[in-house]
Amino acid sequence: MRVPVTAYVGLGANLGEPAAALARACAALAALPGTTLAARSSLWRSAPVDAGGPDYLNAVAQLRTTLTAPALLAALQAIEQAGGRTRPHPNAPRTLDLDLLLYGDAAIASPRLTVPHPRWRERAFVLRPLQELAPQLVGAAMLDAVAAQRCERA
Repeated sequence: MRVPVTAYVGLGANLGEPAAALARACAALAALPGTTLAARSSLWRSAPVDAGGPDYLNAVAQLRTTLTAPALLAALQAIEQAGGRTRPHPNAPRTLDLDLLLYGDAAIASPRLTVPHPRWRERAFVLRPLQELAPQLVGAAMLDAVAAQRCERA
């Protein structure tokens, strides 16, 4: 039996009904085999980064899972597809976006998966909700670096 790992997943949506999409995604995360949804942050509203479109609703989920990182990524992508996610172009508006931010202390660099997520420290919409769940992971300097990015509790 695998020992559970703490993983953090970023959730975002800006098309359709974002709050409902994030709630359904959290329920799907909690239903994954060998996985417990340990916590979910508040919802945060943010402007799109490097794209147009409506504001996003964002959150971070803390999971305890026995799934491997590649298996968890595959599950996240399946949840996105079930939520109507399409990928017409980079940074396109979306019904659901799930990013594997952190997987324990793992450092993974493969063609399909990079953990920690390569931009997690650069995004207020990741750092602010992550700070709610794991303040030890988000330092003041990190928050200062993203202070100009619009991100507020929804």
